[in-house]
Amino acid sequence: MDTAASDRRLIERILFDSAKVPYSQGDYRLQTDFDRDRDHDLLLIVGWDGIRREHGCLVHVDLIDGKFWIQRDGTESRIAQELLDAGVPGSRIVLAFRSLEKRRLTDCAVT
Repeated sequence: MDTAASDRRLIERILFDSAKVPYSQGDYRLQTDFDRDRDHDLLLIVGWDGIRREHGCLVHVDLIDGKFWIQRDGTESRIAQELLDAGVPGSRIVLAFRSLEKRRLTDCAVT
């Protein structure tokens, strides 16, 4: 089986499942965005909290050289843990939102 295709399906499933979880406050919609040509995947929040407009990125994951580069993770479930639970080894997960020094202290890949 093609590893890249399998990785794409896995992150798509994780982000779709995350988008189904209702947000605890405000009138928000969670939506996914997958760029299959460049392997950039996003979970976005769009909506209102009273009179305050919200629009932003909750999760951003890139597939780079066979690794899951987590650029941003604003979820409670933590995308890295979901990848580990799905059987992805820590050596294929890069916590890109952390500094190199902090990445070296984890069981995940540094780069």
